[in-house]
Amino acid sequence: MTGLRIGTAEPDSTFLSQGFALKTVLDRVPALAPVEVSTSAHASVENANRLELNDIDFGFMASNWIGRAKNGEAPFTQKIDLRMAAPMNAGPLFFIARADSNLRTVTDARGRRLVVGPEKSGMAQHARAILGALNLTFADVTPMFLDFAAGAEALERGEADAQLQCPIPNKVMTALAARVLLRVLPYAPADLDTVLRAVPFYRRTVMRKGAIRGLDADVAQAAVVNVLVTHACVPESIVHEVTSAVFSARHELPRLNALFDGVAALFEPLGADGAAALEFGGVALHPGALAAYRSAGLLK
Repeated sequence: MTGLRIGTAEPDSTFLSQGFALKTVLDRVPALAPVEVSTSAHASVENANRLELNDIDFGFMASNWIGRAKNGEAPFTQKIDLRMAAPMNAGPLFFIARADSNLRTVTDARGRRLVVGPEKSGMAQHARAILGALNLTFADVTPMFLDFAAGAEALERGEADAQLQCPIPNKVMTALAARVLLRVLPYAPADLDTVLRAVPFYRRTVMRKGAIRGLDADVAQAAVVNVLVTHACVPESIVHEVTSAVFSARHELPRLNALFDGVAALFEPLGADGAAALEFGGVALHPGALAAYRSAGLLK
């Protein structure tokens, strides 16, 4: 092996910035260096396809996509033999509205113009999942299929009533909040629990007061677990080295990039739930990752 190849997402994306932080950690491992971090225009979906083509060794993916890739479900055209390596973060999914709006909770979006991301994007999939858990569909809102930047501009101009954003920090969200006073919509009592029970790849998180301009109190939200995945064909020794290095750096990574905040806690369920704690969408842990977690005392 002449160096490790990691796929991320488009330029200026959160996955790309995380990838460079990860490179800092992995470049210290002689068996892995030099680490090459590359962009992927279609993020999770493209990374799965690149793994199948042996174009990369590891890829960042949102956990809601990996089961689809494993099963060959749309947008994938074939089954991809992915394997789990490590969690990367739990990125909050949150609805925002202008502060001068009369929207007060997530379910107030009924009947409103809601920016949900490009039509075939992961964000649109998240919007469907969240609304569906609350007995709403796109027929109950006016979905606007815009990307983060275009959606933010529509919200600013008053052409949209709310937008689904993820994660924090992200450049679009920070810039929008600097221009317009915003409200992060909380869930009504019990609604967040309903969403978390309905969607297995979400976790509870808290957006902290002051994280963005206008967020004047802590607010609980759902978060999608983003993960580092590999392919069944990647050698066990390489996956062991990568997974061990990530776990060892679980407290350092947040200092390198704030998007890694909370990553240490994402390993903890391994102790109680075993390997299944990280096997989102039925995608098994790679044998190299299993060995690394056993060596770290997280698995028996």
